[in-house]
Amino acid sequence: MNRINQKLQETKKILSIYFSAGYPNLNDTVQIIQDLEKNGVDMIEIGLPFSDPLADGPTIQASSTQALHNGMTTQVLFDQLKDIRKTVAIPLVIMGYFNPMLQYGIENFCQKCAEIGIDGLIIPDLPVDVYADEYKATFEKYGLKNIFLITPQTSVERIHFIDSVSDGFIYMVSSASVTGSQTGFGSAQEEYFKRIADMNLKNPQVIGFGINNKETFNQATQFAKGAIIGSAFIQHLTENGTEKIEEFVKAIR
Repeated sequence: MNRINQKLQETKKILSIYFSAGYPNLNDTVQIIQDLEKNGVDMIEIGLPFSDPLADGPTIQASSTQALHNGMTTQVLFDQLKDIRKTVAIPLVIMGYFNPMLQYGIENFCQKCAEIGIDGLIIPDLPVDVYADEYKATFEKYGLKNIFLITPQTSVERIHFIDSVSDGFIYMVSSASVTGSQTGFGSAQEEYFKRIADMNLKNPQVIGFGINNKETFNQATQFAKGAIIGSAFIQHLTENGTEKIEEFVKAIR
């Protein structure tokens, strides 16, 4: 069974952390992953830096830009992660934009992910219809879960379609904004969380965008299986380097 599905079957709420590969320094990637797992994180989203990150706010954009300046590329990331499964057991997901994957070659990219032990991909700019028609078979051939995003504006019909072609979790964007722009959840967002929970979808939901502390993590996971923290963790790396990861995680849990 895929590690994502195994993790989702556990009774506890899932804490997933996102960071940009190659940030703060090019060779920090593996240490950050190891430290996050050691301190109780359930799943990690490894950001593949891209020069035009549509869904990312200023914090993640800045880290992505710095990672590119540091020399991060798709091949460098694969080289860094080649032995990751010797030390790390939790689910690992690569989150990135479609262009670098297309340049690498979709089949080659998926094959490399499978060799390394990547469990899934999040590709915000790959439409679900295109995935279902052109790429689903390739992803499944290599045992990769493709995770799709929904927002408060996503139609009921589209949510059901995403649910039907998914076999992992649904990434529930908390609001129609870029990452890192939220400071808490109001009643409208909580109503949205509850509305989706009441749809009884076959795939569990994990909420992202606006999760930055224990309070927002607890708010989100009241209605969903887990929550994702990105910008707040990258801000922590910016201020502290890789030294105080334990402190960050303990403050959430």
